[in-house]
Amino acid sequence: MKMRKIVLSLLGLLTLPSFLAAQEAAGELNAGDTAWIIAATTLVMIMTPAGLALFYGGLARSKNLLNTIAMSVGGYIVAGLIWVIIGYSIAFGGDIGGIIGFDGLFLTNIAVDHVSEGKTIPDILFVVFQLTFAGITLALVSGSLIERLKFSTWLIFGAIWVIVVYAPIAHWVWGGGFLGSDGVLDFAGGTVVHINAGVAGLVIALLLGKRADYGKAIFPSSVSFTVLGAVLLWFGWFGFNGGSQLAADGIAANAVLVTNTAASAAALAWILIEYATYKKFTLVGLASGIVAGLVAITPAAGFVDAVGSLVIGIVAGIVSFYAVNFLKKALKYDDSLDVFGVHAIAGIWGAIATGIFANPAVNEAGTGLLYGNPGQVLVQIEGIVVTIIYTAIATAIVFKLASLITGGARVSAEVESQGLDETEHGERAFNLR
Repeated sequence: MKMRKIVLSLLGLLTLPSFLAAQEAAGELNAGDTAWIIAATTLVMIMTPAGLALFYGGLARSKNLLNTIAMSVGGYIVAGLIWVIIGYSIAFGGDIGGIIGFDGLFLTNIAVDHVSEGKTIPDILFVVFQLTFAGITLALVSGSLIERLKFSTWLIFGAIWVIVVYAPIAHWVWGGGFLGSDGVLDFAGGTVVHINAGVAGLVIALLLGKRADYGKAIFPSSVSFTVLGAVLLWFGWFGFNGGSQLAADGIAANAVLVTNTAASAAALAWILIEYATYKKFTLVGLASGIVAGLVAITPAAGFVDAVGSLVIGIVAGIVSFYAVNFLKKALKYDDSLDVFGVHAIAGIWGAIATGIFANPAVNEAGTGLLYGNPGQVLVQIEGIVVTIIYTAIATAIVFKLASLITGGARVSAEVESQGLDETEHGERAFNLR
């Protein structure tokens, strides 16, 4: 018995250094930071099944309004479940060659009260905060596909896409992968969320083909819904960008300020150009400009000052307006709700602008061209190009697979003519009797 105690004591001494190292590797929970990220998570959550659903639903025709909302809500649900099962592990698990992460399934290795080194919030809170990003990214893709895609295909595609496309790109940029190691700056999702979603939407729109009545006048079901949705997105975006600092500090506060500034500047730029072109100030244009500005500032929010955000917003409103009103018509692709024209184009501009305007006085983690680091622009372009190429190829493969599983992705001509609300869901958005 005495010898057994001695052996156990020696083993304890041998394992003490690793135990102490484990203790040192853990961060220290900060109640203020934790409370802010819980609040930010709820803000980001409401962006998808409320804000985006209304924004997209209002732009769809009345016969497809419910189906369009269902694609946002269903996308959020599917992405959230996949994130818990395996998505988070791929994105933020132990890095494997800079390409992918993996720490197992179902978050079984994450203790409820554990705080990782360098963080001040529980790991489990970081999981659910990032879950909301996966959910909105998938839901954004749906805007390119509405009015002609089977709902069953959408759900299966979404589940596979989060695993094959979203989670790996999130790992490359945020989870210890090669793009982050190369120095790509993406504070809250310019590449991971917006370029990714915009390119994926365009690819599927091209594979699906144009709607039967493409080119004819197509009127939104409710501009009021669209504006309300845009404002809800704006509201939630304070959590989207401000929360991405993962702390309640000055950088988070600056992110909220520049988010508001860029959205306002882009909206004003959009409607002024719209008036100069069409002699109308449309509310759809106002709402689209708001979203374009929010998209463009997303990668830069934690790195730029108010002046930088003003320029980023103005340019975002201009380039997205021309992409939606002229580029789309010139290339004749049917991106139903202009996901590519707003999210990909404004996202590309925002990623490049981050490399130009990143101000070390705001955040020492990023220095752009205007502050003596022209090479940052090239690094940003690397992130953009890699994201576009991978997303385009992988999305096409995933979509083809989902189409095979469901016996074809596109609804019949009869269903498309009647509308997907009644045929896919057996319901109407508005019952007047």
